[in-house]
Amino acid sequence: MEPSALAVLIVDENRARAAIIEDGLREAGHARVHVVTAMNGLVREIEQFRPDVIVVDLENPNRDRLEQFFQVSRTVQRPIAMFVDRSDAESMEAAISAGVSAYVVDGLKKERVKAILDMAVLRFHAYSRLERELHDARSELADRKVVEKAKGILMQRRGMSEDESYRLLRQTAMNEKKKLVEIARSIVTAADLLGGEVKR
Repeated sequence: MEPSALAVLIVDENRARAAIIEDGLREAGHARVHVVTAMNGLVREIEQFRPDVIVVDLENPNRDRLEQFFQVSRTVQRPIAMFVDRSDAESMEAAISAGVSAYVVDGLKKERVKAILDMAVLRFHAYSRLERELHDARSELADRKVVEKAKGILMQRRGMSEDESYRLLRQTAMNEKKKLVEIARSIVTAADLLGGEVKR
């Protein structure tokens, strides 16, 4: 995405520091930049502006301030670059756990803002891709277990071999224009309703 097309939300209660970030982004070609100087109503601002990335400067935040922002970052699902002047290992770990893509300590300089923002976007997309792959793998494993259980029910109650029960599931899915796992789930549900132990 070209810099000019990227919508960037700056969150900073200090207008002078917000201006440093805004200048750095505009000089790098970012035209869609919006500055928020109050944490109150931040979620509403995010919903209205719909940023592609969020840049946050909390200067010297205390624990309550950090946690307040982390609660927001967990819900917005956007790349977030956060600048702080001082930090510790616990705060850094909490930031990463809350979904902050780039956590920069004592590094607020106009000429660095674009590079840090680019890194935050790249890390966010890489992490999101890993999350999707993990979700897909878990879903596939769960579906496979349902199919195996349905095959076991057919083998036990209809005296079929494993191959025969699988072919019947597949043929029924084709006839019904449904996914194999949907047919398998129906069989498992029906077997649960009718009762009886399934050996598989």
